[in-house]
Amino acid sequence: MATLTIRIQDEIHVRLRQLAVARGISVNKLMEELSTAALAEFDAEVRFRARAARGRRGVGLALLAKLDRSAPGRAKRRAA
Repeated sequence: MATLTIRIQDEIHVRLRQLAVARGISVNKLMEELSTAALAEFDAEVRFRARAARGRRGVGLALLAKLDRSAPGRAKRRAA
């Protein structure tokens, strides 16, 4: 396991601590969870762009439609 030291504004650190307390976890665990979520989002985007580059427009549009169906209210927010 690696150790990572970052510099952030004091106000952000305070808010991250408050978020960790609200979730009942340590700031370390919070950062691990946020990092994992960001990487999963990045990986999904990379996979989607790779599919799009192969010229399978219909497959990409079908995936977006499936995403909209699986997330109630998402299409409404996007249209607003």
